[in-house]
Amino acid sequence: MGDIEEHAVTAKLVGDISAIPADQWDACAGTANPFVRHAFLKALEDSKSVCAEAGWAPYHLLIEDDAGAPAAVAPMYVKGHSQGEYIFDHAWAHAYERAGGRYYPKLLIAVPFTPATGPRLLVRPDQDRKAMQGNLIVAGVQAAQQLELSSLNVNFPTEDEWNTLGEAGFLQRTGEQFHWLNEGYETFDDFLDALTSRKRKAIRKERRESLTGDVSIEAVSGSGLTEAHWDAFYQFYVDTGNRKWGQPYLNREFFSLLGQAMPDSVVLIMATRGGRFVAGALNLRGADTLFGRYWGCIEDHRFLHFEVCYYQAIEYAITHGLARVEAGAQGPHKLSRGYLPVHTYSAHWIGDPGFRRAVKDYLEHERAEVDQDIGILDAHSPFKKPPPGAERE
Repeated sequence: MGDIEEHAVTAKLVGDISAIPADQWDACAGTANPFVRHAFLKALEDSKSVCAEAGWAPYHLLIEDDAGAPAAVAPMYVKGHSQGEYIFDHAWAHAYERAGGRYYPKLLIAVPFTPATGPRLLVRPDQDRKAMQGNLIVAGVQAAQQLELSSLNVNFPTEDEWNTLGEAGFLQRTGEQFHWLNEGYETFDDFLDALTSRKRKAIRKERRESLTGDVSIEAVSGSGLTEAHWDAFYQFYVDTGNRKWGQPYLNREFFSLLGQAMPDSVVLIMATRGGRFVAGALNLRGADTLFGRYWGCIEDHRFLHFEVCYYQAIEYAITHGLARVEAGAQGPHKLSRGYLPVHTYSAHWIGDPGFRRAVKDYLEHERAEVDQDIGILDAHSPFKKPPPGAERE
């Protein structure tokens, strides 16, 4: 798709992640976060869940070293809408278009359909990290300008990347999610003992009642994954998608490709009754984090959602020595179940100076509101006292 050059920065735009060898992409991405791995992004593209027709046209950023190997990369897309991002800019789009501007298409550095914090400016370890991140930022802005797009947006970067983007002049936005933090618990009961008596009793009651009626639960990963598991889970996923947002983003093929390419990263929590699957939750495992992604069911069982999505995830993290569980977007109801509020981040370059000023003013107020909300939620923590060493993010 051509080269973009400014000063010493030369970058390529790649329209198919398969054009970049997996080992070379992953040399930049690392293995700690499953969502930026080549295999995950390739499964999205190979299944056509991500493609131009779906409003996600791949334009991955690639900076090469002198030998022609990737030195830095970023998963980037030209977006024809704002669906599947979980950073909501629809109001910006409407305001800009009412003023006579053209908000779509826009440029986005992110992982499609994945509201999980992780690295977005991916640099090979032997490179100058700060310098290469700066080159990726410059190259991304150049691409937005050359493609005549309204903006370049970076969703769910790490806090460090967010600060780097802010230093580069990007507008900074915050949001909130609820994450469970492992404070060295050896058992689930150790975790419960850290809660107030009322919350501890409520969780024990929910866990007990969720498994009435001959419901049993298993965690499936690696070689234990079968197409029967994916058939059942996809049915759950479609049911939830149809009820929540009208049309699921991912197709059935994606889940098979995911299971084939990254079986050891998949943790599928499945509930059965009477010999058939009735509910399930898909998680992906990183180096120190379990990421909760999708839930669905075909039978309604009281408290089963909390058991499958939250308590089983906590048990898995404790058993496997993981530091945290990220339970995805939304959900103040997670607070009473031990998931605490944390900041999430996004950063935005906007070409139109007037529009940029308006968004900047909006974000200054929004960040203050997010900080205030997290402070209020912290005051209602279910723990007897704040977990030792826990810090708000």
